Amino acid sequence: MVMAWRDPTEPTLELEQPQPNVEAMSPVKITHRLATLGDANRLFELRWRSIIALAVGAMSTANANSWAARLTRAGMQQKLRELEVWVAEAGGAIAGWGAIRGDRLEGLYTDPRFANRGIGTELLRLLEALTRERGLSVMHAQASANALHFYLRRGYELCGPQTPDGAQPIAKRLHSSDP
Repeated sequence: MVMAWRDPTEPTLELEQPQPNVEAMSPVKITHRLATLGDANRLFELRWRSIIALAVGAMSTANANSWAARLTRAGMQQKLRELEVWVAEAGGAIAGWGAIRGDRLEGLYTDPRFANRGIGTELLRLLEALTRERGLSVMHAQASANALHFYLRRGYELCGPQTPDGAQPIAKRLHSSDP
């Protein structure tokens, strides 16, 4: 198990390394809903698992741990107060979540057990549609190294130099004909 620096004032997060879930490999019905403050712990833990399990292919374990540790449980609660956060559920389990504020995608994470099954794509389409319905024509984001190709395949383009923490600014023009 990989250990990361932990703020001693934060409760200990006991997470097992994600294991493949055979049930998750079969087709599942996905529903979307707005997140509530009651979801904070599950969204925090999903984000952590997602980064640790999925980002290490594109960055070092140390960088993935550092990124995962940037958000505390209290920070997740703050996100739920400040952002519009949507969750994707499959059979009562939160399979992913995404957040927007205005024309900015503020986060998109998929539970590793549901990775590569279209959960992130569906959430992204939902968030883009909400943004477009509000009269905004461009979605801006900062892609991590592990997610950059995901966004590029979905019509996003590079729009600036990489940030000091390694994120890549990207943007997508939202057309009324987009799915």
